[in-house]
Amino acid sequence: MTALPDLALTPDAHPTWWKVPLFTTLPGLPLQIGLFALFATEGGLGGLTPLLVLAPTLLAVSWLLPHRRPYHLARTTAAALSVALPLLPFATAILMAAATASG
Repeated sequence: MTALPDLALTPDAHPTWWKVPLFTTLPGLPLQIGLFALFATEGGLGGLTPLLVLAPTLLAVSWLLPHRRPYHLARTTAAALSVALPLLPFATAILMAAATASG
């Protein structure tokens, strides 16, 4: 019977792989839940359905990627997008309010 290799002993193991997903989960998950609750209570998700599905999916991907150094950029990108995507509706509303107020 062969023993499973220890990830901490492999040369390409990333010892702090968990920091990026953790620091984006803390603000990102409440933001995603709040956005879903906000738009679900308005009678339907409408055109934001892909956004509301993609953001938690990217957050899960950032946690589930292998814990090796070559995946660090993919993990960071997925984690950052999982926070940035739920902010898009709010940024759009702010830009629209600024555009109408300046005219």
